[in-house]
Amino acid sequence: MITCGFIGLGLIGGSIARAFKQNREDIRIIACDPDPSTRRLALSEGTADAVCERPSEILAGCDFLFLCAPVACNEENLRLALQFCRPDCILTDVGSVKTPICRLIESLGIQDRFIGGHPMAGSERIGFANAKASLLENAYYIIAPAAAVPAGKVEIFRRLVSATGAIPLLVDPQKHDYITAAVSHLPHIIAASLVNLVKDHDGRDGLMKSIAAGGFKDITRIASSSAVMWQQICLTNTENILALLQDYIRDLETIEQQLQKKDPDSLFSFFENARLYRDSFIDAGSGPIKKVYSIRVDIPDEAGSLAAVATLLALNGINIKNIGIAHNREAQEGVLAIEFYEEASIEKAIRLLTGRGYTTHLAK
Repeated sequence: MITCGFIGLGLIGGSIARAFKQNREDIRIIACDPDPSTRRLALSEGTADAVCERPSEILAGCDFLFLCAPVACNEENLRLALQFCRPDCILTDVGSVKTPICRLIESLGIQDRFIGGHPMAGSERIGFANAKASLLENAYYIIAPAAAVPAGKVEIFRRLVSATGAIPLLVDPQKHDYITAAVSHLPHIIAASLVNLVKDHDGRDGLMKSIAAGGFKDITRIASSSAVMWQQICLTNTENILALLQDYIRDLETIEQQLQKKDPDSLFSFFENARLYRDSFIDAGSGPIKKVYSIRVDIPDEAGSLAAVATLLALNGINIKNIGIAHNREAQEGVLAIEFYEEASIEKAIRLLTGRGYTTHLAK
């Protein structure tokens, strides 16, 4: 039996715990959380086998300890937990910045037992009540061990993480912070700045906000994230964000010059290079994420339209992996998004649907 302790049972910690319980019968879970309703729910539903309000002797039997509380609480929680955990207990976290926790681990002299973690998944909802065992499925789970951790312990942790359905990816802690600054932290700043730009330039009638179309909503969706969380991320990964932000500002200045000169070739290259690189994201043949097989279908805005399409495909033996409404009509014509398990299903579905008068589009 493996015992996993969780300090903080919110969205991420709760989802990991629920995934462990769902997918492994040999895992016992101990949860520390200051919220009594969270503790009661975790116990009543069977996610936690034992609970406590704060780190205590209840953690003494843990093989793994997950630090899942807000980053600002990590130092206090870790120092408390170390009073009770065994010397061979593997410590990990789930934060999106690794530098602060790695510095703490080094100052405590426990580099041989810390394996940083960052599940690349989330939701606009928070708290244990919104945690799902499926939240991490097919998402990358970054594993960033301290340099002194034995390879055998890293492999044990990798196998444990795999039980969540996530895809473990081994990354150096410093490299992790630079990468996440580029693909996560800076984009949040840009999204927020775009929203603020429109807010500042919108008229009293709010027309800009009213007609903000799918494209604008798509690229600024992440601006709805927690302001407190992103404040803390900016204050802890400042150096990497600043370096990339300065490069981004220089790129914008270059585009500004091309616009002033009305340089057609440079402007075309700017958009074309971005298009080609962006389109390469979905070609997962060389990576662990499987290629997505999906189409878009125009359907009338009336009751039963979605059900009619799903029924037609099901009656003809086509297995649907996922189906839903694509709300963005600015960049794509289709409004019904259908995802399949295999490429052959796309061709068969298109033949069936077009034969019934539907207009279909291959998804990009």
